[in-house]
Amino acid sequence: MNKDIIEGNWKIIKAKLKQEWSKFTDDDIKQMKGTYDELSGHLQKIYGYGKERAEKELDKFVNKNKF
Repeated sequence: MNKDIIEGNWKIIKAKLKQEWSKFTDDDIKQMKGTYDELSGHLQKIYGYGKERAEKELDKFVNKNKF
């Protein structure tokens, strides 16, 4: 499940977040604790995605990076 993948690989993932979503600031990433729901919420807030779109984008990100 991608929720577990994100939490289990947070140190690796946070290094790639700005490459994928350039609107994330270093402070945004530092404040996140590495949960799927939190990352989804930030995508919704910063990019204006709906919940469904944010989850699809996270799934694509995880699959593309083979975490």
